Amino acid sequence: MIMAKSTNPNNMLSKDFVYQFAASRAFGRKDTSCFAARFSGLYRSSDGGTTWHRAFTSSNMGEEFPALAVVVPPDPEDERDIFVGIKGGILRSSDDGQNWESPLHSTPPSTVSALAISPNFIQDGTLFAGTLEDGVFRSSDRGWQWAAWNFGLMDLRTLCLAISPNFTSDEMLFVGTQSGIFRSTNGGRAWREVDLPVGYQAVLSLAFSPDFAQDTTLFAGTEKRGLLRSTDAGQTWVRLGRPVLSGPINGIYPGPDFSKKPVLLVLEGGILLASRDGGSTWKIWRKERLTRRDITAVYAPDGFGPKAPVLVGYVDGTIDRI
Repeated sequence: MIMAKSTNPNNMLSKDFVYQFAASRAFGRKDTSCFAARFSGLYRSSDGGTTWHRAFTSSNMGEEFPALAVVVPPDPEDERDIFVGIKGGILRSSDDGQNWESPLHSTPPSTVSALAISPNFIQDGTLFAGTLEDGVFRSSDRGWQWAAWNFGLMDLRTLCLAISPNFTSDEMLFVGTQSGIFRSTNGGRAWREVDLPVGYQAVLSLAFSPDFAQDTTLFAGTEKRGLLRSTDAGQTWVRLGRPVLSGPINGIYPGPDFSKKPVLLVLEGGILLASRDGGSTWKIWRKERLTRRDITAVYAPDGFGPKAPVLVGYVDGTIDRI
């Protein structure tokens, strides 16, 4: 899942937003390395998200600058790769954040607003980067070389990216832009605009069902028209949650067993709302704890049960492990 920041994130950066989290699939362990992309830079936790420190200060980076997106390989037991989207390109570390290189950069600098990594990255080495000015870039060599893949992408203002959990077989990828959604069924080589029931609308967030290969379900969060759902791999869409979901949908988080237990969280503005029926009814999630500050990012790969750890990032840059 990829969370977009805003149609104009530069207007909000001064508050030290937490934009995105990344961690290994062993997130539940307390010794897991986690990363948080914030306006003040990239942060790392070596204890599963309990304590955090700057990830750039002990490396060869000469300064701190905003980190807008971060991804790590899905099975990093023997991997130490980290990819960070910044204004000006992508930073890559192959030694767990000790040293950094910039394999993607352009003049004038592009702002990398979203990153998506292949679920089969260990074998295919494929990543995608979305920019606010220059569309989508793809790398097939573990992030060392990048090329623009924008054929058919009529809107180059990329706000979010989502890659199919079954990407190895279906090569499906979706891009949310300022004017709507574009879909690729050949690994990003070509794009086609998707017809939405809300017209031309900024799409801030996208998320696949973890069981997409079976249920062909995915979600899209818009800036002004709430939450959309497709159950036919993006061919048609319906709007969910009216009139409850009326604000900007900045994040979408299906539960890990969504097809059997259709638990779904969305970040509307700065509030988390939960549905246990696939999006028909909603209520504020953890209202007693999470309504005092605006939430900007969530990480919950193990779901939202009472024993599942969840990371929550706030507008002021602070992070809670729940």
